[in-house]
Amino acid sequence: MIDNRALHQISQRLSLRKPQAESLKRLADVIDLIDPSKDTDVSGALEAVKAAYPDVEDFERDFPSFCFALATGVGKTRLMGAFVSYLFITGRSRNFFVLAPNLTIYEKLLADFQPSSPKYVFKGVEAFAHQPPLIVNAENYEEGRGVRGADLLGREAAIINIFNISKISADTSVPRKGGLPRIKRLQEYIGESYFSYLAGLPDLVLMMDEAHRYRASAGAKAISELKPILGLEVTATPKAVGGSAAPFKNVIYRYDLPEAMEDGYVKEPAVGTRANFDPKSVSEDMLERIKLEDGVHYHEHVKVALQTYAKQHDAPLVHPFMLVVTQDTNHARQVHEFVESDQFFDGRYKGRVIEIHSKLTGEESDENARRLLNIERDGTTDIVIHVNKLKEGWDVSNLFTIVPLRASASDILTEQTLGRGLRLPYGKRTGVEAVDTLTVIAHDRFNALIEMAKSADGLVHKFKEVRIGDGGDVPSSKPVMVEAPSIIQTMIRQAAEPAPTPTSQGGFAEPPAPRFTFDKPEEIALAETALNVVLPSFQTRLASVGDLKTEKVIKDIAADALAAHHASEGLFKTVTLERAEAVVRELCAVFVERTIAIPQLVVTPVDQVSFGFKPFQLEGLDSWSYQPISRELLVQVLRTEKQRLISGEDGGDRPDRMEEYLVARLIDFDEVDYDTHAEMLYDLSGQVVDRLRAYLPNDEDVRNVLQSRGKEMAQAIFAQMTKHRWTTETKYRVTLHAPFATLKPQAFDGSGANPFLDFRKPPERLSDIKRFIFTGFAKGCYPQAKFDSDTERQMAVLLERDVTVELWMKPGPNQFKIYDTEGNAYQPDFVAETNTEKLVLETKRASDVSDREVQMKADAASLWCFIATTYHAEKIGEKPWRYALIPDVAVQPNSTLSGLLANYTRPASLELRGRFELQAEVGTG
Repeated sequence: MIDNRALHQISQRLSLRKPQAESLKRLADVIDLIDPSKDTDVSGALEAVKAAYPDVEDFERDFPSFCFALATGVGKTRLMGAFVSYLFITGRSRNFFVLAPNLTIYEKLLADFQPSSPKYVFKGVEAFAHQPPLIVNAENYEEGRGVRGADLLGREAAIINIFNISKISADTSVPRKGGLPRIKRLQEYIGESYFSYLAGLPDLVLMMDEAHRYRASAGAKAISELKPILGLEVTATPKAVGGSAAPFKNVIYRYDLPEAMEDGYVKEPAVGTRANFDPKSVSEDMLERIKLEDGVHYHEHVKVALQTYAKQHDAPLVHPFMLVVTQDTNHARQVHEFVESDQFFDGRYKGRVIEIHSKLTGEESDENARRLLNIERDGTTDIVIHVNKLKEGWDVSNLFTIVPLRASASDILTEQTLGRGLRLPYGKRTGVEAVDTLTVIAHDRFNALIEMAKSADGLVHKFKEVRIGDGGDVPSSKPVMVEAPSIIQTMIRQAAEPAPTPTSQGGFAEPPAPRFTFDKPEEIALAETALNVVLPSFQTRLASVGDLKTEKVIKDIAADALAAHHASEGLFKTVTLERAEAVVRELCAVFVERTIAIPQLVVTPVDQVSFGFKPFQLEGLDSWSYQPISRELLVQVLRTEKQRLISGEDGGDRPDRMEEYLVARLIDFDEVDYDTHAEMLYDLSGQVVDRLRAYLPNDEDVRNVLQSRGKEMAQAIFAQMTKHRWTTETKYRVTLHAPFATLKPQAFDGSGANPFLDFRKPPERLSDIKRFIFTGFAKGCYPQAKFDSDTERQMAVLLERDVTVELWMKPGPNQFKIYDTEGNAYQPDFVAETNTEKLVLETKRASDVSDREVQMKADAASLWCFIATTYHAEKIGEKPWRYALIPDVAVQPNSTLSGLLANYTRPASLELRGRFELQAEVGTG
């Protein structure tokens, strides 16, 4: 019987993605169907599986074996970890054999199955927390690790053997030095070979990574000789290699690349060309040069986008590279020589190119192979030149640009080409287009690629289009990342410079920046140390930002700043303690004056919080009138909506109860626990089924509708469930972690011509507003800002001109976050301080104000303002906080801040406010 508790637990603990969770569910189903063992009737098992999954035509092995065809980048190794977890937890097996097709994948598998790995496949699985699986491999099996581990550990541990196919598949019919492969030779400590020992295990489960590599006669024969009770194959390309390339007949679940793209598990592919360019107007050699140059333009554009994202989000810096696919080894050598020559961007890429193909030998081959393996980490390579396609096992997350030279559109549009760079660098999409995109530079194949992508059997059903060059999406000028320091950091940097003429890069007059009185290099260095090193450590020790003006704090900061360099460099030996205190006194005074003190509050429940959903009757079902879809259209809809969960269109996976179609969808929501809510889920799903049966003529039509429209039905049900959610009443503790924070530099992408604009003037095309960096602010905590809409720019204009406003800022990523009731981080558009209060301001398109997500964020922000006022500001005599949600149509040239606040202030709801007033406790951090 399927263990639903184990399924749900593994899915949650391993954070399985939708296709991984569905694969695990299908494994559990077939295990229940055939009960695999050494005595399994293979032909009878096949008939049972075909009845449930008609797509499975044959096991293609001497034992039951199933292929899970998951697109590159979705997570096949983690899926194997889920398979092991389920089979072990349910007592089906404790002995596993994982097969790798080559040395690269073998080493990756060994690493990912180690608890010390950041990609550890069992992370969070309770069954392996105290006793991780015992790993046996080609280097340690002769020590008796697997056999003795089985004897010593009993049923407390899983044993996972990881081997390269070459270790077991040598053709023993051909005379060879040493006779049999080592794994098949007699091992005295067990009286037989280790291979024979494995073949005799009663519960051995075989897992085949990149399964399309094991259909050759030698590999297939060795696999058969292992006599596993079950085979689990994973691959992105379920076709046998070689001339015939026959499709697998044992695919039980497919999740193809278009679905992975639609669901956001991999990068979005794009095709790039030069703006206003006719490839037929130039020779083939010149076309290759243009494609390489434009590839570099795009590569540099991505590099800056990644630098900016890492800076903004305190994320690891990703080093991108560009892959150039050449026709043959001579072509590769010619391209290599050109891109490292002075004729190519003045030799900028000399020493930053590697060439990979089979004809490289000796030190050059070893060095390039090393750089290829380290390409995600070391940042020394910008361009990789390769002949034809890179093989599986080399899937990296930092490939963003592919330049295929002399390749046909059909060759480009394959998973072998695109699949090498589809992995997301941060594991999920970031919302930054350049970071989430893989772009193919294909001037001469641009139109053909677009048309092929639109075809019914194309790999990618839609391609983004990227135009490179002046007037396009990516300018041909070298992109730059602009670091925007806070106004205080700017003042320190300018302290040693003469007062500048009041003009800016946009050619307009800027307000004069305030200046410090100190200007000696050692005093400036002291101020930098005090601001960047010492002040952050004082944040958690003070009750308010105003404490920075007290003499004791000033003396302590000055002493710590002097001590920071006395021991090592003696940099401040010429600065007396008295002078240091004077510098710090002036710095702290300006810091208090030019910083909006945003308290860092931590709200934690004193008691454990539980939640669930109350039973209820669905509203609006009378208006549901979904109609059956024709059989041909049903297939089209499933592909479009990327829902390949159901084989029902061919008579496959047909639940006995209609309700299970919707229940399976509902438990995909993280908040829904099947064991806790099963009764309610079936009740709600039953209400929908009753509604469908009330107007549809038969159950086949009902089943059709549930299959084709189940996703949107489940979303509608869950939206109503959230309104009937209950949470246990609990007391909360509000802890002040810090009363303020130092303002870190922000980072902007300054690509394109003339990226700086006066904030008072909109760009010529409002759709371009995200490209510009606006300057000229007198009241901003930062002298520069970027805006997502012209409404935000107009809001900045309003704040600058309002006489009551003292300071304002657009928080950067990770500077100020508010969390809603579902744990989602929310970064407000503006924070402002007037002469009487502090404000959190959000501007939204009027049509979006009533959206559920916007309202949740508004509730969270208004509650934060209430807590910050009640449990911090009022207690230390600081200004109160207020939140306003302002529609874009209200931000007009004649609008005033007081008028907007009067109409759009959003107080905390009485329910939440009342609970906190009565039940919160105040802590000190």
